[in-house]
Amino acid sequence: MAMGTKAKPILYSYFRSSCSYRVRIALALKGVEYEYRAVNLVKDGGQQHFDEYKQLNPMEMVPSFVVDGQALTQSVPIMEYIEEVYPQKPSLLPKDPLVRAQVRAVSEIINSGIQPIQNLPVLQYVGDEKKMEWGRYWIDKGFKGLEKQLQQTAGEFCVGDEVSMADACLVPQVFNANRFKVDMSQFPTINKIHQNCLNLEAFKAAGPTMQPDCPDDLK
Repeated sequence: MAMGTKAKPILYSYFRSSCSYRVRIALALKGVEYEYRAVNLVKDGGQQHFDEYKQLNPMEMVPSFVVDGQALTQSVPIMEYIEEVYPQKPSLLPKDPLVRAQVRAVSEIINSGIQPIQNLPVLQYVGDEKKMEWGRYWIDKGFKGLEKQLQQTAGEFCVGDEVSMADACLVPQVFNANRFKVDMSQFPTINKIHQNCLNLEAFKAAGPTMQPDCPDDLK
């Protein structure tokens, strides 16, 4: 390594993990180069449970983001770190305090109120026979509230006309909704924002099928 050259950050990710997907979007929006290391959440009983990985992330989840040998966990704090360290546009968090709070609120509706109820450990506990019904029910319920929230804040994106951390949370959750066969015709505001996001190259590049660990039969 050349004198004074810092190593690239490392993202431990799984192609279909919505939390990893959020961070990939944030990194792509900022144009940050990083090393991708796949953690397969289902192979070998789940590689997130391996001792080596648990040293990085004791919660045995993805993503983990390693910077200068220090591991950061949890997608929202990682995205806030990215915003603070890479201040170039677009801003993941607006400068105006009220608008910034609105972005955080939408992000947390998804991050805390919808996604955890249908994430992998919960579905594994529910069991194969009921997991589709379970996931569809909770995403549908959450999206009904989120749709009303977004009707108050949305422009072209979740909060106004500038892309933000909220959009980085929304797009992966819509991906999950489609996996669980949620009737998305109920949610015109969510659909509009989702399409506007997918028109941006950063969102395309961060998508599950674009990741090196995505199986060929899913691309």
